[in-house]
Amino acid sequence: MTSRIRVRQYRWLATALTIGMVVAACGGGGGTSDTTSSGSTVPEGKPVVGGEVVYALEAESDDGWCLPEAQLAIAGIQVARTIYDYLAVPNSDGTVEPFLAKSLVPNADATEWTITLREGIKFHDGSDLTAEVVKNNLDAYRGKYKPPRSPLLFVFVFSNIDTVSVVDPLTVSVKMKKPWAAFDSFLFGSGRIGIVAQAQLDSVDHCNDQMIGTGPFKFEGDWVQNDHLTLVKNENYWRKDADGVQLPYLDKITYKPVVETSALVSGIQTGQYTMAHTDTAEGIAALRLSVESGDISMVESDKFPEVTYTLLNNSKEPFNNINARFAYAHAMNFDELNIVRNEGLPQRATGPFGPGVMGYLPDQKLPAFDLDLAKEYVAKYTAETGKPLEFSLYSTPDAASVDTATLAKSYLEKAGMKVEIQTALQANYIDVAIGGDFQAMGWRNHPGFDPDTEYVWWYSPGNPVNFARFADTEVSRLLDEGRSETDPAKRKAIYEELNVRFNEQQLNIWGFYSLWGIPGAPNVRGVFGPNLPTADSPDAVGSSPFDGLAVGHDMSGVWLAN
Repeated sequence: MTSRIRVRQYRWLATALTIGMVVAACGGGGGTSDTTSSGSTVPEGKPVVGGEVVYALEAESDDGWCLPEAQLAIAGIQVARTIYDYLAVPNSDGTVEPFLAKSLVPNADATEWTITLREGIKFHDGSDLTAEVVKNNLDAYRGKYKPPRSPLLFVFVFSNIDTVSVVDPLTVSVKMKKPWAAFDSFLFGSGRIGIVAQAQLDSVDHCNDQMIGTGPFKFEGDWVQNDHLTLVKNENYWRKDADGVQLPYLDKITYKPVVETSALVSGIQTGQYTMAHTDTAEGIAALRLSVESGDISMVESDKFPEVTYTLLNNSKEPFNNINARFAYAHAMNFDELNIVRNEGLPQRATGPFGPGVMGYLPDQKLPAFDLDLAKEYVAKYTAETGKPLEFSLYSTPDAASVDTATLAKSYLEKAGMKVEIQTALQANYIDVAIGGDFQAMGWRNHPGFDPDTEYVWWYSPGNPVNFARFADTEVSRLLDEGRSETDPAKRKAIYEELNVRFNEQQLNIWGFYSLWGIPGAPNVRGVFGPNLPTADSPDAVGSSPFDGLAVGHDMSGVWLAN
């Protein structure tokens, strides 16, 4: 097991798809309906118990699911959400609510949080969910547990935790080094902070391939890497729908890695796959035609989106110079790129925070395409450094990504820059970023949760996953202030200021907000899952479920109509 991490998928701007129409759905026991990409609605009905699905994912998770050190991109997160549950999960407003926890309560200055667990929840191996297991999980995520793990990302994520202690069998106390107002958001961790059974956590040799959670489906040993992973219904799952019907509805899920978009699309269209998860422009466009003809269903969402952008290495030439960054920004004709590569569908990002996220500034103006101004910045760079403005631009090697990178190269070279395209496989792409051996890379990250969750990516110094490697004292100051501030209005102002700071410095070149789709057979229902439980009831009688798709979705409410 290596200590590398994998972030959200690393496709170049061709994968940047988002539209203004947001389609929401609720599943399970309530008579609500899913909305398809064409704007029509799937007929309402009572969920049917039973059935199997074959679910196509865009990649394999090569290193498995030892969550404290797992390298989970979106495909791995989808699998993890099927096997594991979380102390907290987001609702339809994007705010987190207790889930495995019955309550998550901070003290007045958010320097101590008390986690109270629900009673009677069991892992797939029959062991109990207890405060001791939760403490051990949190310690493992922050690198304070034996056997030792290698949680490169999470050591930094949870570095503000001072101590984790058991108060009683169902209560955990977490004390902070300094106030942490949004700590509860990190207990979901974009789908990465699942609670692992003690037996899996303690397994030296099989933590990565003997998955034991409390989630709706369980693993019984059927994983053939790069071919399939089969999960079966957890008959003792702790949740029921609003009508008291035991969740999950399905009997079995088989996840299949399908790397090529064309194979995923044809597999859905021919019925080879029951469901899939995709954000590729060409895939969604082709699938929409099948939706219109009634051959398939599809749920789409651009709520709480990630941002696709160019990741600049601010620590080395040429992008340690602000003139180079502004030259890049003004040279890019995003409007034309949108039409040529993305079928004219994406919404341009106005910063690192998408709609619905604290700190989002819908009217912020990014540097506009201006070839003459781009040339002026190139000239300023050369005058200051005595060097031509030249650099390499990384992309993944698939044809669509290379085509988009080539188009970007053409824009940049018209402004007088010299650009070399380099490629790296998705499995190795993160290594390039971690090693810092790059100048510019196509990237996608920052799904729409509390903006404090971005602390891990942007804080400096001494941060191994600040991939852009900027050492901006103003960014770090604002991140610290936002983390410690408990007043929502003041936090909002802080993150808006942070948004502006990114734009003033052009630390990254923001592209588009992402759109995800879940295409499937015409009888697929309940994609977003049932409503959430309440503090008093494990049944699905609480808030509406999260209806973004950038972090996968809940499979407990998926069902197949007759």
